[in-house]
Amino acid sequence: TRNTVVFPGVESMIAALVQRQLPWGVVTNKSKRFTQPLTQALPLFSSAKTIISGDTTAFSKPHPQPLLEAAQQLGVAPGRCVYVGDDERDIVAGLAAGMMTVAVTYGYLGQKADTREWGADVTINSADQLLHLLPQP
Repeated sequence: TRNTVVFPGVESMIAALVQRQLPWGVVTNKSKRFTQPLTQALPLFSSAKTIISGDTTAFSKPHPQPLLEAAQQLGVAPGRCVYVGDDERDIVAGLAAGMMTVAVTYGYLGQKADTREWGADVTINSADQLLHLLPQP
């Protein structure tokens, strides 16, 4: 975990989610054997209400099932969820799950990635911009 990158603004954005009592979680395509040690080692994830790995459900993204499982574990209707992603498959899955989708221009984007082509509801350039899309305290 020493080489793990946390993008600027993410920690303060998560702190704001917690302060606003907005449950949040992670849905990744990485298998649990990789996800669990990483998320347990980083204090950043201690307030996550759910962590869904690529092998938690029968399908992984771009299928909506992992996102629907996350919503169920959070106790939030999919239509009230906001799914943030740095890959087109994230947006495809979020839209299929009936969630508001947010594409980020930061993250592990490939050189040829064009977030404008993904069909997300919103695109943001920094983590703190997400807070403006969420219910205010």
